[in-house]
Amino acid sequence: MIISWMQLHETAIGWMPTGGSAADGRTHNDEYRDLDPCYYSPYPFHHMASRAPLHLMALLGGRVVLRPAFKTDLFWPEVRRYGCTSTELLGTMALFLVNAAPSPSDRDNPLHSVLVVPLVTRVAEFCERFDVRVWTVYNMTELSIPLVSDGFDLANDTSCGRVRPGYRVLLVDRDDEPVPVGEVGELVVRAERPWALMAGYWDMPEATVAAWRNQWLHTGDAFRQDEDGNFYFLDRIKDTIRRRGENISSLELEAEVRAVDGVADCAAVGVPSEVGEEEVKIVVVRRAGAAMTEAELRNELVERLPRFMVPRYVEWVDELPKTPTQKVRKGALRESWRTASTWDAATNRHLGVDS
Repeated sequence: MIISWMQLHETAIGWMPTGGSAADGRTHNDEYRDLDPCYYSPYPFHHMASRAPLHLMALLGGRVVLRPAFKTDLFWPEVRRYGCTSTELLGTMALFLVNAAPSPSDRDNPLHSVLVVPLVTRVAEFCERFDVRVWTVYNMTELSIPLVSDGFDLANDTSCGRVRPGYRVLLVDRDDEPVPVGEVGELVVRAERPWALMAGYWDMPEATVAAWRNQWLHTGDAFRQDEDGNFYFLDRIKDTIRRRGENISSLELEAEVRAVDGVADCAAVGVPSEVGEEEVKIVVVRRAGAAMTEAELRNELVERLPRFMVPRYVEWVDELPKTPTQKVRKGALRESWRTASTWDAATNRHLGVDS
């Protein structure tokens, strides 16, 4: 387990297991105008997304409903039962709720403020269907929310916001040189206030030096910035797929796959190619009742995607392997990618384990 730690002057004040890019559950001050604020937290207690609401609600005199994991069928019943007014959802969680069968009671709920990280392309549909407001941020355990949306006034359905006062950010290339606006680079961060970012990784001096090289904290995340100063998270750099000389964002590919009728969830990974670089594999969960074949799904994607993004391999699964915070364990999918149930478009057949 990798542990990052925060420091205030000479005193270590907190240790947190790192979990990748996610918001820490903090909310806007204007969210809690109701007399009984209640935060719904479907995350394990070791994660900042579960701990931060406890501090916030203690300050506000509110309540926190703690759940060990997110369950689509339990979310709205529990929100209604406990009178929850705010929550944080991963983008995939919001999609699970949108994809669920509509109900006449969808808008009959006490929830009014939802932090969605990252945003999903159906965010407007989510807001309208459930009568909620959405805001977003970019954060990771090592940071303190350097990017945030303008409250509930979202720039669009893909940006994670602009730079928050008190922070400096750059998008850089492999040599830590800034890239032009509109080009892809790694997000690096500095804080104007001392001790606002992590001091280092516990008992991992080499990793700490690598993360803090050139006195910028490197996030390992690929971003793009537009002319208006909005930032767009594209992918974890380690999850970017390299194929035919092109860089493929696994998140953008997954969004297109989820948009296909009959798909409930998916993950895209790069796998070894016999001609160099990588081939694209998607691991897909069908919606209940869907009977689509791998070839039919791929044909749909041929119509939606540039040729270099179309996956060669497709595998149906009942569920994706996930962490306690509901993030897909892509490392596990890459390590064991060759399975008997994986379909290969090049041969129009399934792979044998020993093939």
